[in-house]
Amino acid sequence: MPENRLGELRRSVVVTTFGPGSVIDFRADGGAVSAVAAGLDEWDRAFPPAGLLNPQKIHEPRLQRKLSVRGFRLPPVVDENWTDDQGNPDRRFLVAARFPEWLQCPGCDRIAPARRWAEDAGRAYRYCASCTSKAPGQRKVFVIPVRFIMACCGGHLDEFPWHFWVGHKQECTNKDGFLTLRAEQPGLSGLILSCRCGARKSMDGVFSGRTWNGFRCRGRRPWLAEADQTCDREPRALQRGASNLYFPVIESALDIPPWSDALQEALGTYWSEIVETDAADRAAFIRILARNTLKPVLDELRVTPEELAARIEERLALYNDDAILDIRQEEFRQFASGVDTQPGDAREFEIRNVAVPPILLPFFSRIVRAVRLREVRAIRGFTRIDPPDDPASPDVAALSTGVRDWLPAIEVRGEGIFIAFDAPAVRRWEQHAQVAARAAQVDAAWEREWRERYGQPPAWRISARFLLVHTFAHALMRQLTLECGYSSAALRERIYVNTEKDTAGVLVYTATSDADGTLGGLQRQGEPARIERTIVAALRAMEWCSSDPLCIQGMISAADSLSLAACHACVLVPETACEHFNRFLDRALLVGLPDDAQIGFFAPLLRGQ
Repeated sequence: MPENRLGELRRSVVVTTFGPGSVIDFRADGGAVSAVAAGLDEWDRAFPPAGLLNPQKIHEPRLQRKLSVRGFRLPPVVDENWTDDQGNPDRRFLVAARFPEWLQCPGCDRIAPARRWAEDAGRAYRYCASCTSKAPGQRKVFVIPVRFIMACCGGHLDEFPWHFWVGHKQECTNKDGFLTLRAEQPGLSGLILSCRCGARKSMDGVFSGRTWNGFRCRGRRPWLAEADQTCDREPRALQRGASNLYFPVIESALDIPPWSDALQEALGTYWSEIVETDAADRAAFIRILARNTLKPVLDELRVTPEELAARIEERLALYNDDAILDIRQEEFRQFASGVDTQPGDAREFEIRNVAVPPILLPFFSRIVRAVRLREVRAIRGFTRIDPPDDPASPDVAALSTGVRDWLPAIEVRGEGIFIAFDAPAVRRWEQHAQVAARAAQVDAAWEREWRERYGQPPAWRISARFLLVHTFAHALMRQLTLECGYSSAALRERIYVNTEKDTAGVLVYTATSDADGTLGGLQRQGEPARIERTIVAALRAMEWCSSDPLCIQGMISAADSLSLAACHACVLVPETACEHFNRFLDRALLVGLPDDAQIGFFAPLLRGQ
């Protein structure tokens, strides 16, 4: 693969799994290359906002206001058929920087930085010249990235201190040279780092927090050029492919009326300019645009410049209302309104209310088939080691060296089922002493974890209704994968819980960039006869787990999972499907305990009461 090209990524993963600051594994011409995705500064250099090859932008007004940006840019797709005036093909790509720099030869087990290994001009791989010379036909023996790196909760990323770890002898003359990392026995204790001076040390204890007491993070940010910081945290050793090395902080919004109607779609990129114009000059500005670039909009909407100005002023009144910032509450209100969308209401949002089956009426107030949805997902940063469960987390690492008026985002289209819980029934259930006690147990653990991290209480608390709705969403998703044929990773939850506003609901939907989101099979499960069968089956499945009685008693949940009765055999789903990284779950609140069935919200349904 010429010119240091590493490979291709799907557009959707550039805003999720492999966003700026993440470590990605590639293969370049057969050689393994590990790199960290560069920040937004490089996006601007390769694909400037006004550049020919990046008109790939999307808009979602509510999300733009919440995140204080003018718009969103899609991860760019290069047009392979494009050439410049001289006939040269497009050579601009998203950038990644080699990380870690330390590489290991699988033949001789030596490790050293990339600069010490042999290379071919214009190729990203490195190889061991010594082992290659001994290989049959001098076949290249590619070196591979080392397993261990350093990271801290502040998002910084650094090389593992190999020379510090081996502990050179005082007379050693190889304190900046090759070392050897060889597995002499199984496990970390048998993985030995050694130097030619005779110093040897196993990797045992490398992941222990006590090992790094007194060791200070160097504030390295290799995804941002020359943008290291001062940091006084204690770093941690992690494996290069560890799942807790990168947690994207995603903000998302669904297109709902009026923000997905013909007017908003027609305005498109003009919306930010109109919003930023002084109120006194806005009408005149709109009329000027209407005579020029906005002329197609007038033709499409069949309005005069004056009528367009009036409609935009009405829309701006909604835009400037702070209620727009509560994106979830606005969506809940739209779903729970009981009104089906009509032609012209929205182009990317279509819902159909269905009758709640009589057997489910004591528990749910509304069931809605979401026939068509559009979701915009934007990444505003990321965290390392700890998931970003709280939006107020101070540990969100930056995607660029300075503040930009845009963020990377993708748009996905799909379908789903919305279910609103019966508010009076939830309030009555929350008053049960044992229900409150279980919620308080999870909330106390959440507060302890947050205080240990930041020395202050979390911005949001764990309520009984949140545990109920979240666990029900998992139960429903697991059952739907059996009945719809969708993969478990194709479904996703969207939780609507607000104790102060007395809301409780969930949207289970498929919103993917491929065909899974448009097959129609999921929303059809919302029809009364089908949804009744699905929900009852989902709850029945929660009554028993193969790990019971340990699971239902909360004895096998990991200490840091912040869940009670939950495990992989009964409740957990792929982390891409869960908004909270498989935390805050308790199936006992759905079905009850063997000795206290009444704490289960759905206990009357399951016991035929």
